[in-house]
Amino acid sequence: MFVKILLTILFFGIMIGVGIYSRKSTKSVDGFVLGGRSVGGWLTAFAYGTSYFSAVVFVGYAGQFGWKYGIASTWIGVGNALIGSLFAWLILARRTRLMTQHLQSRTMPDFFGTRYHSQGLRVTASVIAFVFLIPYTAGVYMGISKLFEMGFGIPYEYCALIMAVLTAVYVILGGYKATAINDFIQGIIMLFGIVTVIAVVINSQGGLTAAVAKMAEAVPTEFDLASDRAGLFANFQPGDFASCWGPNVMSLVGVIVLTSLGTWGLPQMVGKFYSISDEGAIRRGTVISTIFALVVAGGCYFLGGFGRLFDEPAIVGGKKYAYDSIVPSMLEHLPDALIALVVLLVLSASMSTLASLVLTSSSTMTLDLIYRDKRVSEEEAPQGEIDDQVAEKKERRKVVIMRVLIVFFIVISLMIALNPPQFIAQLMGISWGALAGAFLAPFLLGLYWKGVTTASVWACFVWGVGLTVLNMMMGNALLNPIDCGAVAMLGGFVIVPLVSLFTPKLSERIVNNVFKCYEK
Repeated sequence: MFVKILLTILFFGIMIGVGIYSRKSTKSVDGFVLGGRSVGGWLTAFAYGTSYFSAVVFVGYAGQFGWKYGIASTWIGVGNALIGSLFAWLILARRTRLMTQHLQSRTMPDFFGTRYHSQGLRVTASVIAFVFLIPYTAGVYMGISKLFEMGFGIPYEYCALIMAVLTAVYVILGGYKATAINDFIQGIIMLFGIVTVIAVVINSQGGLTAAVAKMAEAVPTEFDLASDRAGLFANFQPGDFASCWGPNVMSLVGVIVLTSLGTWGLPQMVGKFYSISDEGAIRRGTVISTIFALVVAGGCYFLGGFGRLFDEPAIVGGKKYAYDSIVPSMLEHLPDALIALVVLLVLSASMSTLASLVLTSSSTMTLDLIYRDKRVSEEEAPQGEIDDQVAEKKERRKVVIMRVLIVFFIVISLMIALNPPQFIAQLMGISWGALAGAFLAPFLLGLYWKGVTTASVWACFVWGVGLTVLNMMMGNALLNPIDCGAVAMLGGFVIVPLVSLFTPKLSERIVNNVFKCYEK
């Protein structure tokens, strides 16, 4: 226990120290939100990866999907590396950087407002982002607190509160620059931690060959069959949990789509491309981010795939927290030193994601709702010392408001985490489905196609949020939250082109000015 406490205090001390060190870069909005748009490839790649993978993946997703699909759940991690990281960087990074800098966009809602010439889209997108990032953040709190509870014996509620306070401190102090530096440190811990934990857990089952052989003998339990509304195990065959594609390949593909393609439409993920410094940093970041995702995500899901060799999911207080207890049950018998490493691994994964989420939410509310600056020409820009002083004061006021909203956002998400309505994976399915369902298609197509219309973006917003909320209100009667999120995302790529064909186009002058950034 002494070792665990000492390492954790050291970890927290470093995180807060980085926040204090980064204070000098937070005087302006660009500095606080984007790190001055000068963040290098290594820091951006680690910021992208650590924001992508949190305790939600390690505890919630790895546990639930590893239990459902067995070793085949490793394909989710491979999909995250290839689709969620490699292709995301290749397709989005350069064009996002160029267009957002050209349009002076600082957030995804700001992009929608300037790209499609509509303040209404900007405001609506900011509301969608703020509302649906809350369950995402609550899911992260749940994941980290369950592991912390297992490692230290501290009640869940206190763990969540501690995480909230510490994350708020270093984000408020250092803004994006602090989160990027901390993400790099946390990413190193995650890489080392996941490899070590996998080796020890598999070795405890007699080695990889023995563990796979045991998984081949595993069959669905009474718990599985009682909760199998989706018919996942209806055609189960012996050995499915150790097979290449698991008991239900179509369901597995739906999870891969949600967790991989979904990142392309999440504000806190795409925002990393806004701040990257240059073309060389993008090339480096592409390689580093992909390798990081392959090790961390592939490792997490590979580990979760052996969950059936340990305790069956627990039922607490008459309410099923089942899937979220699988990974903790795999780890609770590890030596104390390794449990300390696991705690640091999950702390690293979660605090980086929390920092990214709260910074995204506060900046969106401040810049797209409270202060909606109109773009001005160079002739209209402030001139003279007095105007510069006024502009500087306004910038500082915005940063203060963002810091206040960080606290507000953390409090709301913490309240949900202390009264969790569902499993972690379900919270994430709702959040990712609504956000990526609304934003992914109009954002991606807007970077490449001049023909996207304002009306088609509105239609996609209604589609993504409407389908997710309707399914949630019906108790997930239409689809489970995971599949619903995948359908919402893919459906946007039908709705946006279709509606764009029959609705008024933006003026040629506006569109040409938007795409002028690619001519350089």
